[in-house]
Amino acid sequence: MNTRQEQNSGTAEVREALRFDEDRLSDYMTSHVEGFHGPLQVRQFRGGQSNPTYLLQADSGRYVLRRKPPGKLLKSAHAVDREYRVISALYGADFPVPRPYALCEDDAVIGTAFYIMEYVEGRIFWELDLPGLGPDERAAIYDSANDTIAKLHSFDYAALGLHDFGKPGNYFARQISRWSGQYRASETRTIEAMDRLMDWLPAHIPDDESASIVHGDFRLDNMIVHADEPRVIAVLDWELSTIGHPLADFTYHLMSWQMPDIGLGSAGLRDRDLDLLGVPSEDEYARLYCERTGRKGGIEDREFYSAFNFFRLAAILQGIAGRVRDGTAASAHAGQAERAVEPLAALGWEFAARA
Repeated sequence: MNTRQEQNSGTAEVREALRFDEDRLSDYMTSHVEGFHGPLQVRQFRGGQSNPTYLLQADSGRYVLRRKPPGKLLKSAHAVDREYRVISALYGADFPVPRPYALCEDDAVIGTAFYIMEYVEGRIFWELDLPGLGPDERAAIYDSANDTIAKLHSFDYAALGLHDFGKPGNYFARQISRWSGQYRASETRTIEAMDRLMDWLPAHIPDDESASIVHGDFRLDNMIVHADEPRVIAVLDWELSTIGHPLADFTYHLMSWQMPDIGLGSAGLRDRDLDLLGVPSEDEYARLYCERTGRKGGIEDREFYSAFNFFRLAAILQGIAGRVRDGTAASAHAGQAERAVEPLAALGWEFAARA
């Protein structure tokens, strides 16, 4: 097993700073989760850096709890109520997400707001080259991921009751402003490429006002693949979802093909022999997405989208670095985040300079 798979797979004892009263949670679940009966055991998932996530094991089955981390938080971050809302809407539309059970916004139960959903049995791949699989299975898993994001972007969000889940239009201007603000609030040192991107991006926004549900962090390790079949059965971690631009969401996903090894524990697919692996090329993957979503003419302004996405990821990781500084980071490996900000910003600026 490789290092990143090892670091992020499975569960561990709940970290001291993230413990809570398990009896109180059990009482809450008895009243609010259909079919639940204890006793209850709680473990913490190793993977993930944003909202602490727990495995709940009881006589009635296994469940997953996601909560806001305790302590000082950036404004609008860790909105578990939004996660629960979008999962509920998508579950009702037969999109692959875990079944939602209950949302609790009463801090008195475990200290912060949380929600409970079903535990989905399957495989999570933390490495993009899907080690241990054959080329045909790799190709089928990537095809399923492509089909899944295309399906997400094809929903009529208003028909799902999500008309007010975000503001359609002016998406990039608002995102650039939001992440610039969060970056500044978490800033621990000056990074010239980030300063340049924050100047360049607002002046180069493409003239395309498409709008859809966007996941915000659509990548392989946020999906559960069926235990025996090469298909996605659940998409996880909806913290950053909103009504936004589908091409922002899809080209963020394309970073898997653009990312070199920058010390995050996992290299991207850049410079890999994709034919040998059975993984589609970036261009082929984009062509399939455009075919599935009816986007004729392909994706123009790819350099802008790539610059934007590297900037956004750098800002997200700087936010994690800020939580390390403030003592509220949820993952034991969050310290890697700060080291990745500068190389990500440099990559973003490379794409901007090429545009």
